[in-house]
Amino acid sequence: MSDLLIRREGSLGHVTLNRPKALNAITREMVGSIHAALDAWAEDAAIQAVLIDGAGERGLCAGGDISAIYEATLSGSDAPAHFWREEYGVNALIARYPKPYVAIMDGIVMGGGVGMSAHGSHRIVTERSRIAMPEVGIGFVPDVGGTYLLSRAPGELGTYVGLTASPMNAADAILCGFADLCAPSTQSPALIESLRHASTAVEVETALQSIHVDAGPSRLAAQRDWIDACFCYDTIEEILAALEAHQVEDARTTATLIRRHSPTSLKITLRALREARALPNLERCLELEYRVAVATLANPDLREGIRAAVIDKGTPQWSPARIEDVTDEMVARHFRAPSSGDLHLGP
Repeated sequence: MSDLLIRREGSLGHVTLNRPKALNAITREMVGSIHAALDAWAEDAAIQAVLIDGAGERGLCAGGDISAIYEATLSGSDAPAHFWREEYGVNALIARYPKPYVAIMDGIVMGGGVGMSAHGSHRIVTERSRIAMPEVGIGFVPDVGGTYLLSRAPGELGTYVGLTASPMNAADAILCGFADLCAPSTQSPALIESLRHASTAVEVETALQSIHVDAGPSRLAAQRDWIDACFCYDTIEEILAALEAHQVEDARTTATLIRRHSPTSLKITLRALREARALPNLERCLELEYRVAVATLANPDLREGIRAAVIDKGTPQWSPARIEDVTDEMVARHFRAPSSGDLHLGP
């Protein structure tokens, strides 16, 4: 079966990520096909909306194919840089798409899955949604526009999500600007059927609003006070000191969680999030992320993190192993123009 199902259903352009055994992880070939379909549907007057979902019961998409990235780090291939260049271009296209772009963010939505959904105009989460930017746990950094979304979340919630790699539930995702509506997962077939027959933008909107339900309590909203107080600093060392000294047990537990992640990735991620706050739009953030992502290919932590996560499921041995041993110069080199050239996504 094809890794990607692309079809026109009435007035709906429908994309289904179809690698359920790999939790619908996306490949370069899938990205290219999605780009071509979106370009064609943008010019097709009969298409009123586009929808993306994932095959299987586990989730929309676990991210990019990190096993392929692991192989590239072993061989020295620059294939990941080409993949990211194309992927980030699609992320930008989704954000400025001229028609309703509906994403059903059911189940697990991580990394590259966020890029294919959370920049859309209509982002639907369900009671099963678990949305995360888990990159610091594999020696990488939030990308696919993650720095844009995280840096614009209320207060320091985005900093918390980016540095802990913690998943968001439906209410958290709406609070942090990753989603718009919550709907029962059982309503997805009915929504798709309604969108197939929608002949105007008003009918598309009506179909979406008709399935909306309350998302329930947000875990992050309840923890906002100590998160904002502890994650407002501009160094990882200060953030950890604030967490470890806080009277709330969850804060101290969070410090322990952060210390499990790649020290290099943590420092790069914090700088990227702070720089992204000052950038004017998604395109500029994606260009920043491209520089950083390409530079990580030379980091031992990326290969080690992927090995530990998906190759042999061991405990990662980070290098440097201590946060205080990651120097400013080690971080700074990730923000310089890559040899492959900068990413240019327009004004």
